[in-house]
Amino acid sequence: MTARRWLLADQLGPHFLDDDRQPVLLIEAREAFARAPLHRQKAHLLLSALRHRAAELGDRALVLRAGTVREALARVPGPVEVCHPTSRDLLELARSVPELTVLPPRGFVTDLAEFADWADRRRGPLRMTDWYRHACRRHGVLVDGPGRGRPGGRAEPLDVPPPPAVVEDEIDAEVRRDLDRWAADGVRFVGRDGPRRYPATHAEAQARLTHFLRHRLPEHGRYGGVMSADDPLLAHSLLSSSFNLGLLDPEPAIRAAERAWRDGSVPLSSVEPFVRQLFGWREFLWQLYWYLAPRFRGQGWLAATEPVPEWFRELDADAVEARCLADALAGVRDRAWVHQPQRLLVLGNYALQRGWRPAALVDWFRDCFVDGTDWVMNATVIGMSQYADLARVDTRPYAVDGSYIDEVSDYCAGCRYQPERVLGDAACPYSGGFEAFLHRNRERLAGDPRLAAELADRDDPQRREAVLAQEEKRGANPP
Repeated sequence: MTARRWLLADQLGPHFLDDDRQPVLLIEAREAFARAPLHRQKAHLLLSALRHRAAELGDRALVLRAGTVREALARVPGPVEVCHPTSRDLLELARSVPELTVLPPRGFVTDLAEFADWADRRRGPLRMTDWYRHACRRHGVLVDGPGRGRPGGRAEPLDVPPPPAVVEDEIDAEVRRDLDRWAADGVRFVGRDGPRRYPATHAEAQARLTHFLRHRLPEHGRYGGVMSADDPLLAHSLLSSSFNLGLLDPEPAIRAAERAWRDGSVPLSSVEPFVRQLFGWREFLWQLYWYLAPRFRGQGWLAATEPVPEWFRELDADAVEARCLADALAGVRDRAWVHQPQRLLVLGNYALQRGWRPAALVDWFRDCFVDGTDWVMNATVIGMSQYADLARVDTRPYAVDGSYIDEVSDYCAGCRYQPERVLGDAACPYSGGFEAFLHRNRERLAGDPRLAAELADRDDPQRREAVLAQEEKRGANPP
């Protein structure tokens, strides 16, 4: 009997099937939506993508709705196979079910054995840049030599056509009715509902990718590291959820970007940062999740123990006066997405300065972001953002003050706080928070040359005590 291919909710693209006759299993398990409050738009996208895939497959797909995945699998006659799941919990479950075969992973360019062989031969911390260099040589990506793009200062809105619109259909209407019913039954969501903004099918995602390569990739090098209150998209692709749902295969996207450079239509300074995100960071985070599993999540290099405050968990942007933080939090509330500089420089940076628990932040990013998954957020938040992993992912804390935010954004001009002020009513909470962070962690950060220099410039005892007292008084209140 031919095994039925179980497509998980993040394995919905055509590259997860072998031919156009293969029987398929799709499972909607309500437990996935009831474990923790998900963003409403994320829950909508997950269900919409599953149901659109079921509609595409027609009679080939057996669609089961159940309380749990295990209950659904018990109802499937005959053998089942699944591509390697992207979470440890699902992998453990799959391996425990009789007549269920776990196949090698798909949706990534590099494989687990390749990374393990490379990592086992390394001395010292594993660095993304070293892995990226190795992987580029191994797979022939940008072999002529990467050249990194740089942000071009404060951004102005890009004058390019908007990406192809996502048009809701009857499947989306059904999803919205079901989520309304679940909410009435006690399933809790965060964030605002809204029209579906993100692709739920391979065709929608491919149209967005084609548009990005033509219209926004040429500016990606200049705009990739900047932030604007007037333009939340800038030169970003808005395709992270499409890759993480498996709607797009990353390797063709990487090769398409590389071709755009080789044919002269896009500069290397724009292509390389995009490839670095997709082939460098994305592959590295996926590999780290399995290579370091599961002890990575338990580290606490900076001993951050404060709970994530309710206003942050509930996306209460209206309670915040700091313009950058209010805008980023509103972006999560209204779109379940903000781009990487806002995640690191605004949201993660504020949490790092305040000493919030990294593991709780992992859960928050995973549940509130449309592209949130354990394997991405675990290493990104624990390591890169919160520096809580004994420096395995990044070489320094991702901590900056308000003046740096002012350099790469247009937020500060309209804010009641002044980025250069550290003390007083007009003091920027990021500038005061940055100094307090340095003083609280001075012994742990002494080995970092940049931060040691920052500490040396702020070593007046009276100023230090005043800053620490001010930021302790601010506490967990919204700034």
